[in-house]
Amino acid sequence: MEYVTAVPHPRSEAAAPARSGRRSLAVALLCGALGAAVALLASRQRWAEGTATVAGGAFPLSAKGSDVTGVPAALAIVGLAALVAVFAVRKAGRLLVAALLALSGAGIVATALVSASDGSSLDEQAAKVSGDTSATVGALSHTGWPYVAAVGGALILLAGLLALRYGSLWPAMSGRYERGTDRPRQKARPVDPERPEEIWKALDRGEDPTGA
Repeated sequence: MEYVTAVPHPRSEAAAPARSGRRSLAVALLCGALGAAVALLASRQRWAEGTATVAGGAFPLSAKGSDVTGVPAALAIVGLAALVAVFAVRKAGRLLVAALLALSGAGIVATALVSASDGSSLDEQAAKVSGDTSATVGALSHTGWPYVAAVGGALILLAGLLALRYGSLWPAMSGRYERGTDRPRQKARPVDPERPEEIWKALDRGEDPTGA
């Protein structure tokens, strides 16, 4: 009679962390890159619209996300750099970079939500076109692009949290790309004293053809 045991196989236990590392790495890369692209795209779109009274008429005004605030775009670039840098560092350095990645996403979310109802940039435009420093914009309305930028920041935040949790299981940059790891020099071949061309080549390389 055969017996069935519930004890997991050692190989399956060893492979579980590797699978978790690969899955979390794929999700983090996708979320980080997609989140940065979404935040950058949203910052270039129209966030607010309104009108200013000029010479008795209504003058239409609009403000892009970059006009309202440049923080989301800047943090999206920082997040992308941190996502790449995660693979160039190890241990404590990786934790610091992962934290920077998460903070970049959180900063984008907070800034986008705060700026979703901001009309100060349109007030400045209204003051310029009307020539009245106290002028304000009328018929103010906002689009949904600030919330799209917040979604992009949330994706970057998720990538940072995954890096904090599973970053120790992710691969690092190969040691041959690190500084201070020079390839061992090959030992010079002995110079044949009967061949003058080899003697001249050795002298050009700064070697002693006599072998002394």
